[in-house]
Amino acid sequence: MKTLDVITIGRASVDLYGAQVGGRLEDMGSFQKYIGGSPANIAAGTARLGLKSALITRVGDEHMGRFIREELVREGVDVRGVVTDPDRLTALVLLGIRDEQQFPLIFYRENCADMALCEDDIDPAFIAKARAVVATGTHLSHPRTEAAVLKALHLARKTGAQTALDIDYRPNLWGLAGHGAGESRFVESAEVTAKLRATLHLFDLIVGTEEEFHIAGGTTDTIAALRAVRAVTGATLVCKRGPMGAAAFEGAIPATLDEGQSGPGFPIEVFNVLGAGDGFMSGLLKGWLDGEPWPVALKYANACGAFAVSRHGCTPAYPSWDELQFFLARGVQQKALRKDAALEQIHWSSNRHGDWSAMHVFAFDHRMQLEEVADACGASHEKIGNFKQLCLKAAVAVAAGRPGYGVLCDGRLGRDALFAATGTGLWIGRPAEWPGARPLTLEPDLGRDCGGLGEWPLGHVVKVLCFCHPDDSPKTRADQEQTLLRLFSASRRNRLEFLLEIIPSKVAPVDDMTSARLIQRFYDIGIYPDWWKLEPFRTDVAWRNACDAINRNDPRTRGIVVLGLDAPEAELAQSFALAAQHDLVKGFAVGRTIFAEAARDWFEGRIDDVKAVAQMSEKFAKLCAIWDAARQKKGKAL
Repeated sequence: MKTLDVITIGRASVDLYGAQVGGRLEDMGSFQKYIGGSPANIAAGTARLGLKSALITRVGDEHMGRFIREELVREGVDVRGVVTDPDRLTALVLLGIRDEQQFPLIFYRENCADMALCEDDIDPAFIAKARAVVATGTHLSHPRTEAAVLKALHLARKTGAQTALDIDYRPNLWGLAGHGAGESRFVESAEVTAKLRATLHLFDLIVGTEEEFHIAGGTTDTIAALRAVRAVTGATLVCKRGPMGAAAFEGAIPATLDEGQSGPGFPIEVFNVLGAGDGFMSGLLKGWLDGEPWPVALKYANACGAFAVSRHGCTPAYPSWDELQFFLARGVQQKALRKDAALEQIHWSSNRHGDWSAMHVFAFDHRMQLEEVADACGASHEKIGNFKQLCLKAAVAVAAGRPGYGVLCDGRLGRDALFAATGTGLWIGRPAEWPGARPLTLEPDLGRDCGGLGEWPLGHVVKVLCFCHPDDSPKTRADQEQTLLRLFSASRRNRLEFLLEIIPSKVAPVDDMTSARLIQRFYDIGIYPDWWKLEPFRTDVAWRNACDAINRNDPRTRGIVVLGLDAPEAELAQSFALAAQHDLVKGFAVGRTIFAEAARDWFEGRIDDVKAVAQMSEKFAKLCAIWDAARQKKGKAL
């Protein structure tokens, strides 16, 4: 049974992209880390478009290899074909954006893991699951990797799968250019031409730039090169033409490229051409495997390539299926696509990683409240960090490795617990506000420009609590909104999700529309939280109003978690029953109801660490059970 749409084979590397634009690679001061290598990029790009994709490659038994594997999983790529090589390091590539014409890069691929791919790594049963197998040219450059690719192609043809080649010619990777010439795209070589021509008959689809067909065809005359390729293969040939789009040829090669089948191009600003071909290939494969006519497949391909050249990075630039459909329906409104706010919001929200459809969150990000408890008990504030580590132990114990659990923990008093939470599988929210401040003030370590977020791990969610009300004075509203806008922009810039918590009831009287009005206001000024944290409402109407406001503005939001406000358990059970009736409410984030009693007893020395963890675990588990029961009763009379 064909359970996979496409398997790609070959390179998998870590791309370290210079964050500064317009300078030499020598001048780069910081780098962004992404997955890279054409087959890895294509596997992720097709997964984003809804295809079931897989990758066959090797990675090192180290941090970068684990990063590639984990990132592919987050992108929805099947990694059963990714082999961990115990002896070799994962390949690295350093890249920069100099200008529209210069994109310097250095390949660190000396005896790298993916070039150790061999025939034993090709599982016939795995290949048999695929509708298509896609190879790229680099892995035809070495006898060992070539043997692996050829085995996969022959197996694919035997099992009825289609085959495709992205020529992906990099002279540097064929040993034809020096380490400093990674940017080079064409060096004439009869040996490379002969190697490629010996395999072209194995493919149903062959894709390349004009220069790549020059190397495959053995001539720099594009039409002559295409005809030379046609002489040895009946594959559909797709020739990429940069800003002029692409042309597909199913039969004889005509006199000009303009006579091939084509799809519409998109007039956009070129920002970064690196990885554009892999984006193009992802869109093309989506159309091809969906059985679309070539003009439609080329439209997908051209659009995906347009996204790639307009954004930073390779895989991170590629669109989701929702994003692609939105773009094709609406068209280009801002030539610099990365500056199109509507498009970027869909790109961000439709490509987030992880399934958090259920949320059981133990919130112990409290700072002011725990300082007050410590003071009342005559304990040092230094003990607060130790107590928060006990809170984390309770959360981990209740989660027991299951998805849908998380913590809220700060990085000032709870630093050790916060760092220990990473890698546990928990959702991690981290507060940015100074406790109790109104107007909103941020933690000092974030800096005036929120530059401190650059030190946060990508898995942390920026949580900010704002005491606000629709009837706030113009000055208070303006001050708080300025701070929130600055923090939201910095969160997106640092690829961090954003949780906005609003508590109007602590400011002034509220009604069923109060929170909904605030929610609408934040969307109106351009803040699109990934998460909302809302106080428990007393009426179903208030919940409907809030959910309607969110869905109306951002149908792709992660959702809502309901907070506790130190309510007793019985009162929380009532509020959970009401909130759980609404799909947008994913769960709760409660703190003092869980830890308050244990904190007082622990700081006063009446219970030890073990007892504190057990007590908090019991309370947290009980709240989880109450929420789960309320969710199961959704739709039933309250």
